[in-house]
Amino acid sequence: MGLFDSLQTALESLGHNKLRSFLTTLGVIVGVASVIVMVALGTGATEAVKGQFRGLVPTN
Repeated sequence: MGLFDSLQTALESLGHNKLRSFLTTLGVIVGVASVIVMVALGTGATEAVKGQFRGLVPTN
């Protein structure tokens, strides 16, 4: 089975299972968005704590 045949079979399968394809795509989108949000929140919290510590340290 060549690359073209595999691609054709995959596209036919996507066409026959539209709901499953939609739900899988939606799950991937939600999962990736969740990871991005968690990383952004972690980075923001880290920077906020660093800023608070910078405010505590006296400058010369």
